[in-house]
Amino acid sequence: MIAVIQRVSSSCVKVHEEVVGKIGIGLNILLGVKKGDSKDDTIKLVNKIVNLRIFHDDNKKMNLSLLDVKGEALIISQFTLAGNVKKGRRPSFEDSKEPEIAKKMYDEFVEEFKSIGIKTETGKFGAMMDVEIHNDGPVTFIIDSKELG
Repeated sequence: MIAVIQRVSSSCVKVHEEVVGKIGIGLNILLGVKKGDSKDDTIKLVNKIVNLRIFHDDNKKMNLSLLDVKGEALIISQFTLAGNVKKGRRPSFEDSKEPEIAKKMYDEFVEEFKSIGIKTETGKFGAMMDVEIHNDGPVTFIIDSKELG
């Protein structure tokens, strides 16, 4: 699994001009599911994200996690994160998980966030979405579950 996480002051996602997910302070998470990903990847990635100390403490140091600041999460599926652009001019998506299985894993990822007690909103899997991100910092990280210990 691969995630692009952005620390935000707010974020929302629309489908057909209707807001389907909206958060205040927290993380906007774009999530891609790749072939070979498993429940273990979900657990590792969720634990890394919720505990990553990327929010400021009183001394303006990145020392607090999403859990510490009681932040929110907006999780949006983005299969293009599994795309490969190494050859040619058109991306290859051969490394993307099959949509039915990817949706199940996306839903499990969302449920893991909720089970931890984080207010979690989502986009709509497979839909064309408009995402509004108010990146705070800006602070952005790309995390691949396969690179986590």
